[in-house]
Amino acid sequence: MLHRGFIFSVLMGVFFLTCSQTTQEFEEEVMIPTEEQPLSATFYRDEMRAFVIEISRYAKEKNPEFNIIPQNGVELVTLDGTVDGELAIDYLNAIDGHGQESLWYGDPRDNSATGNSRTRYLLNYLEKSKAEGNAILVTDYCRTNNKINTSISNAQERGFIHFVATERELDVIPTRAYPLPNENTNNIGLLSDAQNHLFFLNYAAFSSKSAWLAALQATNYDVFILDAFFATEQQLTAEDIVALKTKANGGTRKVIAYMSIGEAEDYRYYWDSNWDFEPPVWLADENPNWPGNFKVKYWEQDWQNTIIYNPDSYLNLILSSQFDGVYLDIVDAFEYFED
Repeated sequence: MLHRGFIFSVLMGVFFLTCSQTTQEFEEEVMIPTEEQPLSATFYRDEMRAFVIEISRYAKEKNPEFNIIPQNGVELVTLDGTVDGELAIDYLNAIDGHGQESLWYGDPRDNSATGNSRTRYLLNYLEKSKAEGNAILVTDYCRTNNKINTSISNAQERGFIHFVATERELDVIPTRAYPLPNENTNNIGLLSDAQNHLFFLNYAAFSSKSAWLAALQATNYDVFILDAFFATEQQLTAEDIVALKTKANGGTRKVIAYMSIGEAEDYRYYWDSNWDFEPPVWLADENPNWPGNFKVKYWEQDWQNTIIYNPDSYLNLILSSQFDGVYLDIVDAFEYFED
């Protein structure tokens, strides 16, 4: 299904020349293996790290204040993926924060405590990123009062930006489940200024975009992480996003767009129905836990064009809508290919 693209009639020639140069430079930096040249032990992690760095480079050239926040995949903060490995400084400098799900609650089940060893493992990496100046955004999945309170307290103790999702579908603004932690009237100039966030992707409960906007505007969250489309083909406009940047109490907030880079989603504007029968070389298996989501060989140029370089790429749509940044999901796709 085709989506209306951006029309750069005057600058088209310059754009494609620039894209061509950027793509060539990127391919020179990252060696794609052949039959004669087998995969390195860290190939899949190196490729994801390079992909995120390139997203950051491209976006920040257009908007230097644009925030890049990868979710999960924290092993990328070191070059060899081990907690004691050398820091991946280029990667850490390219991002502005880390999103982490189920740090204290939600792994392996919602409303259950994440194992202590898993929490300690994640914290070791997250603290390294925080020490390099990156904000840490945590989303825990729980719904009972004592667990919600513990989760919030743990995050506050470490200076993390926190959200408790009472539903895994991320379809609820949990204003009735618990008071907004660290509610404030501050203007959020930098991501690191934030003290709480809302991660909200499923808008099915709202009958119209105007009702959805009104519900969000009535809150005082410092950061929104939102899908860039209200419905399958209804992209949020720059006017929508600007309206969301003021909290109900008058302070300003950051509005961040969700974008999956490790999976393709068959309900997105870029999906071609022919792929159901003749999938492109970069399209891999469907995620059994999320029907309609397909793993991608994220190092392939055609997928990276879809995300970054095409005139109507996902990143260009987000940039045009005046979001303050992008929240990159399925960054941990390297685990799928390593397995």
